[in-house]
Amino acid sequence: MGSASLRADRGLARKVLGGLVEQLAAVARGGSQVVLVSSGAVAAGMDDLGLSRRPVDLPTLQATASVGQGTLMHAYAEAFGGHGVPVGQVLLTPSDVTDRVRYLNARNTFERLLALGGVPVVNENDTVATDELRFGDNDRLAALVASMLGAGLLVLLSDVEGVLASDADGQRRVLERIDDPSEVVRYDHGGSSGVGTGGMVSKVEAVRVARFSGCHAVIAAARRPGVVTEAVTGQAVGTWFPPSPQRPESRKLWIAFAKHPTGAVHVDTGAVEALVRGGKSLLAAGVTGVAGDFAAGDTVDVVGSDGALVARGLVAVDRATLERVRGRQQAEVAAVLGVDDPPELVHRDQLVVLDGRVRHA
Repeated sequence: MGSASLRADRGLARKVLGGLVEQLAAVARGGSQVVLVSSGAVAAGMDDLGLSRRPVDLPTLQATASVGQGTLMHAYAEAFGGHGVPVGQVLLTPSDVTDRVRYLNARNTFERLLALGGVPVVNENDTVATDELRFGDNDRLAALVASMLGAGLLVLLSDVEGVLASDADGQRRVLERIDDPSEVVRYDHGGSSGVGTGGMVSKVEAVRVARFSGCHAVIAAARRPGVVTEAVTGQAVGTWFPPSPQRPESRKLWIAFAKHPTGAVHVDTGAVEALVRGGKSLLAAGVTGVAGDFAAGDTVDVVGSDGALVARGLVAVDRATLERVRGRQQAEVAAVLGVDDPPELVHRDQLVVLDGRVRHA
């Protein structure tokens, strides 16, 4: 749920919030487990503190979030309580999904709360998050939570109806179905309210995470009556993205999306074939170039000669070492490093092959 949809002229748009909660409570009573990732803490705090514009300096932004988070949660607890549904607040930071132990602990908390019949209400912990260490927007956070829990459906609600494309006559229409997010080349960026941090770009990227995780995704208008119920029952609402046909194991999903890559390893066509078709590890012989500054154990992108993102994985050596051995056969690598058994640069158990049509930025 995006910030713009939750903000009224003064305070939270409680009618919108109440309508959303009514739908979610009905879905929960129908036997589905529901997790709500909600923006709105900063927007709520702005009104509590009498601010007319979203703060731009970090201390004021964090202070505003700390005030608004209480207002937001109180509104959700009160609304869900009217339907007899308990809620639990879950505030996350990137460390909760990039650190494997914390990732598993967070997942256990979610699963236990859901098993007890509660609805987790999730937000980024804006009170302590910094520009250098944050999810960036709640669309990405929602997609990572969906991936973490193996969710069947991710519904991204915003102030736009879906992905918009222009007809030949210049009229915009909502695309009802998109099978591949990378094919989206024209869309409405949204986010014009000055309240939130996301937009259609972030939603399409979130969809990419969700569908790769085996999750259906829908982008739709938050204020459309019955939007959640329609999405859950499979009715035509907004833009629907079907999932990828195969869902990787949980650890591979964590490697692919939880940790931001700190560098890139460029490889030749032979290495791409070995990774994609042969299920092999990445060896030094196939590496043609290196970018970024990374240490052993960091996440790196594997990029083909055409610039397409091929895979993502945990690299076994730092950049300086990789520069020394790239393009060499394993026997040469052993001699350069002075070891008998040279490591694979990215072992196949630490690597996940991604959609090759995604362009590397």
